[in-house]
Amino acid sequence: MPAYREMFPGIFTMGNVVCGFLAILSAFEGKITTACWFVLLAGFLDVLDGKVARLSGSTSRFGVELDSLADFLSFGVAPAVIVYVIKLHELGEWRWILSVVYIIAAAYRLARFNMLAETDEKKDFLGLPVPVAAVALVAFVIFCWKVWGQLEYAEVLVTMIVLFAFLMVSQVAYDAVPDRFHTQRDRVKLAVLILGGLAIVVQPRLLLFPFVALYILYGMIREGFRLFNAGVGRVTGRPSRSDRLRQDREDDTE
Repeated sequence: MPAYREMFPGIFTMGNVVCGFLAILSAFEGKITTACWFVLLAGFLDVLDGKVARLSGSTSRFGVELDSLADFLSFGVAPAVIVYVIKLHELGEWRWILSVVYIIAAAYRLARFNMLAETDEKKDFLGLPVPVAAVALVAFVIFCWKVWGQLEYAEVLVTMIVLFAFLMVSQVAYDAVPDRFHTQRDRVKLAVLILGGLAIVVQPRLLLFPFVALYILYGMIREGFRLFNAGVGRVTGRPSRSDRLRQDREDDTE
């Protein structure tokens, strides 16, 4: 494989690293919204990194590992620092524990992603993706600054840290963006992404957080229905609806 083909996704990955570092610096300097925008920019570069790697046929184990290191900085450490600076320092002597819990969960989730990168992870995300958790946290901060000019409902932010840490290490499935849109389900995903993207472009400060929050809630609600149907299936001895749908999706991909 020509070396230049491997350089293109690496450029976006290094941009991700730089954004994560600048986000941390901005947070310590008290530039909270600037730090949040750097995390969002890192998320944009992370998406481009993966797409460019697949389109150019330059995916490699080295690229996967490098991308995870970049994600750990930009979406694990940086959001934890931002939240710590604007709120957690008010919670007392043990305030750092919440940030540490979030960082540990992010590290575990990224390591598990690397192990599953060549298997089921491409069909669905196992656990909340770390970039999504980070984008939700910083989008909430940006939303508050846009509406109230400061952080409001800080208890919601603290709750999200705990919830996202749990979801990242959980078995809750979240939809991945497919590379091809052959099935009706994938085409519906594409339509939702286009509509959501257009809405976010119009009002990013107001609409990004609700859009990401709906994605997270959808995964939680779907998992709740799956567990309920699985319980019903065990009682009645029949396969649950979620099991049938999952089998249908696996048949579609074969």
